[in-house]
Amino acid sequence: MLRWGVLSTANIGIEQVIPAIQIANNGNVVAIASRDLSRAETVASRFGIPGAFGSYEELLASDTIDAVYIPLLTSQHVEWSIKAADAGKHVLCEKPIALHADEIAAIIEARDRNNVLVTEAFMVTYHPQWHKVRSLLAEGAIGKLKHVQAAFTYNNTDPDNMRNILAFGGGALPDIGVYPTVGTRFVTGAEPVRVSAQVQRNETSGTDNYASWRADFGDFEMTTYVATEMALRQEIAFHGDQGWMELTAPFNAGLYDADTVILHSKDHDEVQTFRYAGVNQYQLQAEAIARAVAGEKEEIFTLESSVNNQKLIDAIYRAGETGLWETV
Repeated sequence: MLRWGVLSTANIGIEQVIPAIQIANNGNVVAIASRDLSRAETVASRFGIPGAFGSYEELLASDTIDAVYIPLLTSQHVEWSIKAADAGKHVLCEKPIALHADEIAAIIEARDRNNVLVTEAFMVTYHPQWHKVRSLLAEGAIGKLKHVQAAFTYNNTDPDNMRNILAFGGGALPDIGVYPTVGTRFVTGAEPVRVSAQVQRNETSGTDNYASWRADFGDFEMTTYVATEMALRQEIAFHGDQGWMELTAPFNAGLYDADTVILHSKDHDEVQTFRYAGVNQYQLQAEAIARAVAGEKEEIFTLESSVNNQKLIDAIYRAGETGLWETV
């Protein structure tokens, strides 16, 4: 059983990741830390977690913990990923692990010098629906892929929410723009060459509240928009010369009746539906990490892939400023 510690009592941990680790078949949360000890104790009591610490440093110093989950503010991810690795802990860090691609090199160095696993929390890459899309593309189910179209939006105008605070790493691209880019790269195995984009910012917060981009992957292109001040929507479709397929709940999987991949034939005379009900992608992520730590062969999202994904996000920001095509 992989013994997990959690740095902070952030909502994503409380609502998704801690419950998922607790039901995993090869791990459990044994400690949680907060700068407010009473807060850590409250969350520990709620989930039956035996240990509570009043500082992150105390948790990292504990020899009862093998791995650390980091759902801190985005602006703190690099610092604490390195500190956790240097403490000899394996690391699962919330996305984005960094706000600039060149910051990830220091995390890679910490990973390598301490011989630990460090991975960014892209839970979608562990969901069977994305593995199905990847296999269908590889099999030529839609022929030659020509275009990927995606949207991911929500409406959150709370000025005190971290997603709307620039200094904390808020904004549409860091929060949700990373998902369609990761998903597309994951299923195609391709990397973008260049990108053009529009990026709009909230006049008060300065965070990007809307971004749209066109990414050139060489053999196909991707068009996407993300927003933090629009009606809730998420979708992604892969369109080829012999058919197309879509995911009904590509990113926030599990919120709907069932996570579904729908495959359409070229002339719409045949439709195949692949349903994945009751899948907890956070649980699958935790179990995969535990197996990898135990030395089993497992596909884990690598920091090298994190670098490539952040390079695209960085290029989208640049393209939004220049109005020109930017090399990724």
